[in-house]
Amino acid sequence: MELRTVATTPFDDQRPGTSGLRKTVTHFRQENYLENFVQAVFDTVPELKGGTLVLGGDGRFYNREACQTILRMAAANGIARVMVGRDGLLSTPAASVVIRKHQTQGGLILSASHNPGGPDGDFGIKFNTANGGPAPETLTEAIYARSRELSEYRIYDHPDIPLYETGVFSIADTHIIVFDPVSDYAELMEEVFDFEAIRQLFLGGFRMRFDAMHAITGPYAHDILERRLGAPEGTVIHGTPLPDFGGHHPDPNLAHATELVNELFDDAGPDFGAASDGDGDRNMILGRQCFVTPSDSLALILANAELVPGYRGRVCGVARSMPTSGAADKVAKKLGLEAFETPTGWKFFGNLLDAGRITFCGEESFGTSSDHIREKDGLWAVLCWLNILAVRQQSVIDIVRAHWAEYGRNYYTRHDYEGIDLVAAQGLMAHIEAQFPALTGKELAGGKVAYADNFSYTDPVDGGVSKNQGLRIGFEDGSRIIYRLSGTGTVGATLRLYIERFEADPAQQRQDTQQALAPLITLALELAELPQRTGREAPTVIT
Repeated sequence: MELRTVATTPFDDQRPGTSGLRKTVTHFRQENYLENFVQAVFDTVPELKGGTLVLGGDGRFYNREACQTILRMAAANGIARVMVGRDGLLSTPAASVVIRKHQTQGGLILSASHNPGGPDGDFGIKFNTANGGPAPETLTEAIYARSRELSEYRIYDHPDIPLYETGVFSIADTHIIVFDPVSDYAELMEEVFDFEAIRQLFLGGFRMRFDAMHAITGPYAHDILERRLGAPEGTVIHGTPLPDFGGHHPDPNLAHATELVNELFDDAGPDFGAASDGDGDRNMILGRQCFVTPSDSLALILANAELVPGYRGRVCGVARSMPTSGAADKVAKKLGLEAFETPTGWKFFGNLLDAGRITFCGEESFGTSSDHIREKDGLWAVLCWLNILAVRQQSVIDIVRAHWAEYGRNYYTRHDYEGIDLVAAQGLMAHIEAQFPALTGKELAGGKVAYADNFSYTDPVDGGVSKNQGLRIGFEDGSRIIYRLSGTGTVGATLRLYIERFEADPAQQRQDTQQALAPLITLALELAELPQRTGREAPTVIT
């Protein structure tokens, strides 16, 4: 065993995005690429020396190899203990649970979330701080700055740690604890939810299908749904994590979870369906003949929080990302709770959660969670729904329609244009923003424009300011058009177009979403000159 100091040169593309550093596997496998970023993290977070690091990922291609490299580097950088999930597996929400429960100094999560895997797919890495949440912008910028000046990294030459078995191992003075990645998370879920009520639901013949998409939530869903809650064997499909996710795109939406969607929209389909993504932090909720938008799901969980033991009598507020519909705002107003609108990126919820200003938070991109951790949590959202269904004894579609009748319906859709030319996308955004001064007060698509701006956020806890977070066109009736370039892809640019219209009249709440929003969709395309500037006649994905 030898401690080596390896000379290296900086890479200029290691600035973490909203969810860490994401690149193709080929890019990550460049000589010293992973090592440079990990060394930059270790150099920037001094409390890790002599402390404890949590490590694990979603099992995608390169996960195990990266774990072994990080373990050898952790030992070389004086980290006293590394807690690593068995087989290198650990869902993103479970990593947050482990960091918080064991009071570690942070964690490295290996995942590109919902992006495809395999040798030709994507890989990612991000650092979560001691509160269990993603590193704030100040820290990610410091990590990036360190990566730009790096000249060496430290690593031990050491045989691979046997990650396939739980136990305690060592590299030099560093203890490597290989632990069951499911148990801490499952135990927390039992504290939050009424497991007995959910067991009775399944005993009564309730039928469910959960699609783990050959990603990380398979082991968690098998343990919690089928073993602890008594759902019949076979409730969980695609439950074995695979390095390439079985050749599928592990994104739980209507376009990629088609097997699940087709089953739930069959007349004889299960009562309830759900799916989660590559690293377990996203969710899709379905009832028979019913898709629940992530925006509506957040609002419904907030409205029914008193039915869940872990939240009874203690809900204080809610936050949503700016592109998420205002459905949760309507609930918060009626319940007398604080409601916040933040930029996209889970780290923006962290200060609000730590300050006790909010209990629930969510994004339209299939992410929902609460103050139980500091990450979005796909399986948690599924358990929320099961708890609500067990208590209310109604179908998903009946619960949704009753909610709309009480709070109104926010017709809402997202159109994604993936892999478009970055220069063309930036030109399109500049073209839209240049029109803003002339838009306010105009009558467009049957409504009057109330404002047009580039969203800026001032954190109510620490006063931090985040600018250029998305282009908004808001109407006096509450309708909105939003344009945003996403930072989660690895090739080209992804342009996301969000359209929203509020409908208070129950008699008008059962229209087809795309038809209800058609005038606003047409206007959004015209204002952006989208087909002409991108060459795209239709979105890649509609949700």
